[in-house]
Amino acid sequence: MEIMARLLFVFFISVVHLNMMAQNPLAITGQVKCQGYGVANVVVTNGFDCVLTDASGKYTIPYHRDARFVYVTTPAGYLPQRDGSLPLFYQHIIEGTFIYDFSLVKNPRNDDRHLFLVQADVQLGKGEDVAAYAEYLKDMRGFINRHSEYDLFVLDCGDIVGNALSLFPSYKQTSDVLDVPMYRVIGNHDMEYGVRSYEHSYKTYEECFGPIYYSFNRGKAHYIVLDNCYYINRNYRYIGYIDERTLQWIEKDLAFVPKDHLVFVSMHIPSSSTKELEFNALLPDETSNASSLYDLLKGYEAHLLTGHTHNNGNVVFNDSLMEHNTAAVCGTFWKADICTDGTPSGYGVYEVDGNKLTWRYKSAGYPIEHQFRAYPVGASRDYPEYILANVWNWDEEWKVEWYEDGKYMGEMEHFTGFDPEAKAICSDKKRVEYDWISPIRTEHMFRALPKNREALIEVCVTDRFGNVYKVKL
Repeated sequence: MEIMARLLFVFFISVVHLNMMAQNPLAITGQVKCQGYGVANVVVTNGFDCVLTDASGKYTIPYHRDARFVYVTTPAGYLPQRDGSLPLFYQHIIEGTFIYDFSLVKNPRNDDRHLFLVQADVQLGKGEDVAAYAEYLKDMRGFINRHSEYDLFVLDCGDIVGNALSLFPSYKQTSDVLDVPMYRVIGNHDMEYGVRSYEHSYKTYEECFGPIYYSFNRGKAHYIVLDNCYYINRNYRYIGYIDERTLQWIEKDLAFVPKDHLVFVSMHIPSSSTKELEFNALLPDETSNASSLYDLLKGYEAHLLTGHTHNNGNVVFNDSLMEHNTAAVCGTFWKADICTDGTPSGYGVYEVDGNKLTWRYKSAGYPIEHQFRAYPVGASRDYPEYILANVWNWDEEWKVEWYEDGKYMGEMEHFTGFDPEAKAICSDKKRVEYDWISPIRTEHMFRALPKNREALIEVCVTDRFGNVYKVKL
């Protein structure tokens, strides 16, 4: 009887062990295919580990108890399947399912040369905002139609809604009119507030749009999308911060990217508003540990694409790292079509050719040549004797010059100040509705003092790529 009892005990333990292995396998497997054939050397990730598919497109990735998705880093030359504008590069992990196959589409265009558009801060708060967003998208749709020869996609840098998560479906349905892939970033107003921790704050977003961090490729460019809105719960607050899980994943992801490829990192909160790279505080408008991201990007030409501020600006950190902060789609919270720094509602236009990059800002409702606004003498209460220019996509490589009655007068003086129109709009509280809206001082302002108030004035702006724009006053 004792021997029989021991045998039964061993049998019971073996059954329990096998059952546990079935519930917690050592690996998840699958295949990445295109037109029925396996695709080799595709990066597959669970958000913690990254592996490559073999010659037949098959992969094996370790099982991780905290992984919510299995997803692919779409390789150059291919596209993911789509649900309208939503790229389906991911699958939710379902308990008890351990095989996940993916099907890619061969890109019909040569993606070595491609365009992408960057928008930020749509901030839909109510139904009428959705209608206004649809009007804005007519401009973007027109731009896409005029550039149909390009491989083209859109990056949305977050704050899709203004704490109205129920509008996620309306936002997506409205965006689908573009008929191109749109890769989304979670913003601080896209998080679920009132939950007990950061890890619960992005669950609703993930259900609608997939993982909060991921990557994909086009030609010789690698795109990384991150969540740097770290919810800390206290009084519904957040900080700009990249958690260690994400940093470890970036490191693994970049291990597959050649050093001669461009790298773009898209996130909601800016890394920094200045060139200084020291971070000593936990801030809601800058990324407190951005230096850790900079370290991972060393060796690449990298560009950070951000939103959050509702203003436009560029920061050149060094020869290989630059940040582009994009103005808000919603302008002054859908009460005016310019932002509080005077930048018109619009989007960034980036053209990649091999590993070379050019960019401009496209103001919605204007031709792309509309790159600045000039103000005559008397337009500004702060500087009533001066002419002013607001050059919203300016950086140190631009030139802003002026002419008086045809005579070249030199470069305009760069200063930090208010855009006159933005200041006037924000002062009209009946128009902007919200008491907390106010104009901001911006660094892309320029001024000059004419000798003759009645003279014919011309402002001439040259961007870093040699494009020239002129306005006569």
